[in-house]
Amino acid sequence: MSEVVTNAKLRLVKVPGLAKPAALITLDNGLDHTKPNTFGPLGLASLSKAVDEAHAADPAFIAVTGKPYIFCVGADLTSFSTLTGRDQVVEIGQLGHQVFAKLRTSQIPTFAFINGAAMGGGLEVALHCHYRTLSSGAAALALPEVGLGLIPGWGGSQLLPNLVGILPAVQVIVQNPLMQNKMLKPKQAFEMGIADKLLDPADFLEQSLAWAASVVSGQTSVQREEVDKSEMWDAILSFAKAELDKRLHGAVPSANRALELLALAKDGLHFDEEVQALADLAMTPELQNGLYAFDLVQRRAKKPVGAPSPALAADVTKVGIVGAGLMAAQIGLLFLRRLEVPVVLTDLDQERVDKGVKYVLDEIDKQVAKKRLLPGKAAKMRGLISGSVDKAGFADAELVVEAVFEELSVKKKVWAEVEKIVSSEAILATNTSSLSITAMAADLKHPERVVGLHFFNPVAIMPLLEIVRGERTSDVALATAFSVGKKLGKSCVLVKDAPAFVANRVFARFLGQIWSAVDSGTPFEVADRALDPLGMPMRPSEFLSLVGPGVGAHVGKIMHDAYPDRFPLSPNMEIIAKSGLPILVDSEINPELLQQLKVGDSPLTEEQVRDNALKALAEEITIMLDEGVVAERADVDLCMIVGGGWPFHLGGITPYLKQHGYLN
Repeated sequence: MSEVVTNAKLRLVKVPGLAKPAALITLDNGLDHTKPNTFGPLGLASLSKAVDEAHAADPAFIAVTGKPYIFCVGADLTSFSTLTGRDQVVEIGQLGHQVFAKLRTSQIPTFAFINGAAMGGGLEVALHCHYRTLSSGAAALALPEVGLGLIPGWGGSQLLPNLVGILPAVQVIVQNPLMQNKMLKPKQAFEMGIADKLLDPADFLEQSLAWAASVVSGQTSVQREEVDKSEMWDAILSFAKAELDKRLHGAVPSANRALELLALAKDGLHFDEEVQALADLAMTPELQNGLYAFDLVQRRAKKPVGAPSPALAADVTKVGIVGAGLMAAQIGLLFLRRLEVPVVLTDLDQERVDKGVKYVLDEIDKQVAKKRLLPGKAAKMRGLISGSVDKAGFADAELVVEAVFEELSVKKKVWAEVEKIVSSEAILATNTSSLSITAMAADLKHPERVVGLHFFNPVAIMPLLEIVRGERTSDVALATAFSVGKKLGKSCVLVKDAPAFVANRVFARFLGQIWSAVDSGTPFEVADRALDPLGMPMRPSEFLSLVGPGVGAHVGKIMHDAYPDRFPLSPNMEIIAKSGLPILVDSEINPELLQQLKVGDSPLTEEQVRDNALKALAEEITIMLDEGVVAERADVDLCMIVGGGWPFHLGGITPYLKQHGYLN
């Protein structure tokens, strides 16, 4: 695919108080904000030419900014993925350094006016400038390369630690990318010292020009804290390396390479080593996996496969929530924040209703205290939430979501009651994690309006929303579910009505092999660390502690009932669930719990446990695709990345299985 060229457009701007004009370079690929600026070879050449022409004009200062809402989001990954040789990577790495160096080494003051999203090479070009202003309305700032299997290759690994210090640099370059590509908000970036001045979005360019003029005229002095280069620099990196090894077990080469570069940055700017590291990593499977995963999250998640036309979606101006427990309250809060429509919680008694409403109100207050929510919007949200023991409050709701106990008979009873109250057009959505949508709707007069909205816990944080189509679910109900999911900011995946759908089914089969190994006599500690080479975000013991042994046992029972040959019941899983004992004590498996386990006399090695788990995964995914649970392998991968925290460097699950010979 050819490069979408980001052109660097130069103009001279008269700035009050300065005798000379300013040279303003605007990065613009000619497309709207949904197609961000990126740098490929032609874009870099355009910037180089603009910077040269700016110097020739002898301005008061040179400033680089972006088109509306976007500064620049880095290298053109589409063209980057087509590079076939190490020499090509070295060439583009050196080209970026040569162009950006013109800003860093300029005798004329250089500024970056970061007016919008700045990531990767976009943030790096800003770091090469002498000064930076930042819009408080910018979407996000990040150096996400490590999460993709690379390192910041155009100066980020050297310039950032020398600007803000080693601890924030480790956070931005290593920690954030490995936390599902976490971004910095403008205020965080400013407080770190990445930007020198934080400005309001309104009149950002005018304010930036005026501030830059005050700097070059000497009216404003930019003060930066001196970076600590004592032995603490090495100690922080040593600690970070130990934590990485403990968590990833060497599975992410880019993370270790980034730490090595950060160590070098202590005594200067080692750009050549950075380029060589970039070239080494660009030839690894981890990069291809990372690019594939990035594409899934950025493209497929935003255009779900199989979703009906949005034109069919019903307008939702009021939402009913059946249940007022923690999950239901979290769902209600999300609807309040994103849709800003009335939300009514119901439950069996007033005490539960009051507790659910209080949770929502307390969370609103917390967001205000953290300045993540404006007081005006908070007041509006408080006025939109209500609770009742009477479902009559749902009468004029276009959407009712149930989040009650995970028992089919209970859910069927709820829908029978709700159907008598709501209009015949109202959409009924269940948050079931594993039960049949078709069976749930079977006795209703209008089963076609029932759809699954499977949220993941915690609701506000987990991006995945599995949208489940029952056998009789209508296109209107489905389109409404996708429309609502998009407004809620979720990555939506269409799934067939099958036991445990996608994410829970995959995890149940995967983790089932761990419990089978323990049942057969493998020490729990051995089975628990068997998957370490994959670089998963947590071990099975940690995952089970998070979701709760009771939930794990419940899903295991449902899957066993559906597919007894592939999902055997684990006696030890039942023991763990019934014991009430914590699985982990001080990050170690609870010795008291270990004493209660009943194990056989056929232990497996770590390699055997891992091999069995991966074989089981490959088999289950193949069966799911044959059954049409999802449209393609990519949907399984997307579910595992955004719903299960599957690492980017694995590219989802199916590329990893294919690369290691478990899938064709």
